[in-house]
Amino acid sequence: MQMNRLLSIILSFFFLFPTLFSCKEKEKDTPELPEVNYKQEMRNFVRGISAYAKNINPGFLIIPQNGVELVTVTGDFIGEPYIAYLDAIDGIGQEDLFFGYNNDDEPTPSETCTYLMYFLDLAKDNGTAILITDYCSTHSNIDESYNKNNIKGYASFAADHRELDNIPDYPSHPYNVNTETINELSEIKNFLYLINPSSYQTKQDFIDVIKATDYDLLILDCFFNEDEFTPKEIQQLKDKANGSKRLVISYMSIGEAEDYRYYWENNWLTHPPDWLAGENPDWEGNYKVKYWNSNWQNIIYGNDNSYLKKIIDAGFDGVYLDIIDAFEYFEDE
Repeated sequence: MQMNRLLSIILSFFFLFPTLFSCKEKEKDTPELPEVNYKQEMRNFVRGISAYAKNINPGFLIIPQNGVELVTVTGDFIGEPYIAYLDAIDGIGQEDLFFGYNNDDEPTPSETCTYLMYFLDLAKDNGTAILITDYCSTHSNIDESYNKNNIKGYASFAADHRELDNIPDYPSHPYNVNTETINELSEIKNFLYLINPSSYQTKQDFIDVIKATDYDLLILDCFFNEDEFTPKEIQQLKDKANGSKRLVISYMSIGEAEDYRYYWENNWLTHPPDWLAGENPDWEGNYKVKYWNSNWQNIIYGNDNSYLKKIIDAGFDGVYLDIIDAFEYFEDE
């Protein structure tokens, strides 16, 4: 009798609380994976790049473009500065601050300007140089862009082609042109952003055209098509037309893989590595990457075959890191 009663109680318990056992079993079989902090992983990536480069060349400049939310601890509009990140970088590049955010040659909405400038000013107040690229082509908008950025204490470039494939005809000389030799990023008063050399016949044509300018800083690709710039060629590019010296910075995308780069393998489209994500619908041949993955990071820095080591060995003064805002892609998934 006692045994039957005990059995009845046990069976009733199972029937009344079946999910208790099924959930426990499920938790055991499929443990939850920790959630990735995408902003922090990008900060860590940039800091790793910086530490590696500055260990080789302490004066090597690290300039991430966009992703300005990384400068605060919380990544929010109101937050304390993230000092470890700011200490790892020398400047911040920002596109579309005053023109181009929605459409090229159109003013950026004022609320967007205010939002971006909060982070930019916080970084600037902590000793970080600010480089703005506005996309505008009418002369009045170009003038306004340069004037507004100058008032804010930002160095700027008004690009009349979003493809960044030309030296604008207007103004005829760089804004705030000067004859001083540039030794520090804080000394620049203007810059040229020219990473697409497709309109130039040869590498030497490209070099000669740039040497004829007086920009304080150049942002270039470290390849002319698929041909790497040599240290001798980079030294040529450091000469301004007026005889003084400038800084030469190499572009490098770290949040996307590009199928025209030396590291790309043809079988990745059919047998993608585990760090390769979706193609950027706005830029054919560019693919989002899980930038926290060590295999991707090994392509970018940390060894003699890495992308960054090629840039350092070529004699560039620093690196301009693009697709820093890749964290937005993964946060929105």
